[in-house]
Amino acid sequence: MSPSRPLRSDARRNRDALLCAAREAFLDDEDAHVDEIAQRAGVAVGTLYRHFETREALVAEVYRQEVAELCATPAHLLDAHSPDEALRIFLLRLVEHAAVSRGMSRALDSIMATDSPVFSEARDKMSRALDELLDACIEAGLVREGIEGRVVLRALGGICGMRTKGWQDDALKIVAILCDGLHSGAANHGRAGQDAPSAERPV
Repeated sequence: MSPSRPLRSDARRNRDALLCAAREAFLDDEDAHVDEIAQRAGVAVGTLYRHFETREALVAEVYRQEVAELCATPAHLLDAHSPDEALRIFLLRLVEHAAVSRGMSRALDSIMATDSPVFSEARDKMSRALDELLDACIEAGLVREGIEGRVVLRALGGICGMRTKGWQDDALKIVAILCDGLHSGAANHGRAGQDAPSAERPV
């Protein structure tokens, strides 16, 4: 859980170091123990437990931070790109996020049986981020009206949730299909994407 009150600078550094170390540890080994995570972060295990009462709480906060960073990007994308290109790049980043989450799948499974609202919160944040991008596209006449972020998220979530080999390549193709479909019926469909930069690979 996020801290309820501001932390001292040293405590904040420890907490940030633990989250960074945990993300790396879970990607390397989903069964990584708290002792290893604390060692990677350069702190004692007791310090880890002062910030996160359980391993599951740490896993949830790592995921929550990933989602927060992802969903903070729409404004920056809109500043740097046309609205439809900003939307396309964000959809590619959703695929990347799914790939990172897949790498942490067993770690994330550990919080599925808890009462943590982390996944529902994540879906809400992603939907709102998509709504922000879609609204900008609609205002510019670049995508069709009447499509909500939650619908686009569900469309992309179907392929991202599959565990078959090659799912990520298929997901990138789905992004292209979604973007083409959203352009269809837009007021300025003929001009949409003319000034957009070349395709960006997920980073």
